Amino acid sequence: MYAQRKKLIIELDGSQHLGQQEYDDERTKYLEARGYRVLRFWNHDVMNNMEAVLKVIWDILHEGDKKK
Repeated sequence: MYAQRKKLIIELDGSQHLGQQEYDDERTKYLEARGYRVLRFWNHDVMNNMEAVLKVIWDILHEGDKKK
């Protein structure tokens, strides 16, 4: 998922990401160097704790609102 105006990328990771941590880290660095923020959630967390995942996303999307 990508929130263009907020430059926020949300990724869901499954067990296949256990073996590609180095790739994920490099990809995140690449995206962050271009001004994006990357949030990663494990599929398990999304399936079993959706409210907490949504709260994190909500809080990040509204960070600027708190400063006003």
